[in-house]
Amino acid sequence: MYQQAINLKNLEGKWYIILSNFPMWLKGDKTNTTFNYKISTKDGMKGLTDEVIYTQNRRQKSIKGFDIPLNELNNSFKWRGYGLLSLLSSKWQILHLDTTKNWAIIYFERTLFTPKGYDIIAREKQLNEATLKEINNKLRGLGINENLKKL
Repeated sequence: MYQQAINLKNLEGKWYIILSNFPMWLKGDKTNTTFNYKISTKDGMKGLTDEVIYTQNRRQKSIKGFDIPLNELNNSFKWRGYGLLSLLSSKWQILHLDTTKNWAIIYFERTLFTPKGYDIIAREKQLNEATLKEINNKLRGLGINENLKKL
């Protein structure tokens, strides 16, 4: 897990999924997926309003929730959905954040409905080969050997 404190402002905004082993993104029926974070407060707790936006059957859809930091480093979160999804929650962690080149490695814990998985997210929709090589080196350095596919 990333051991430096993360300012939530560094997570705010739009992130594209670059690489993933998460079945929901790999099936191919959901495309143009972005994670969109905004700092906000819910029930007196500071966290991130979280909206995952994607295209399915030529329609834009979204999954909305709220991420509560689980520690002072802001590198581990508990997500809870809004509306009908409020019954669901999941935990995720930032394993690496590169604030210079604007990419991150995220780990999602297994839930009742989803397997554990990894997403590589970035501010840019396309990354150059040098940055992709850097990401792959970091994955190996973290001992992550899962087969992540480019989206």
